[in-house]
Amino acid sequence: MPATTYAVSGMSCGHCKATLTKVIGELTGVSGVEVDLGSGQVTVTSAAEPDDDMIAEVVDEAGYELTGRV
Repeated sequence: MPATTYAVSGMSCGHCKATLTKVIGELTGVSGVEVDLGSGQVTVTSAAEPDDDMIAEVVDEAGYELTGRV
């Protein structure tokens, strides 16, 4: 399964990690989410190419900012 890594700003704690893991993990086709607070990166594993716009939307709605692919 392909993994895509995104830069996300505004993450600073375990709550941020849990929130993003939940909202991104609920998207159709997403099978895994890894949040690295230290690097500000979120890696999404999915069955097919992820929908960047949809991921950016749920990240923004959760109060963070997806700034692009890494």
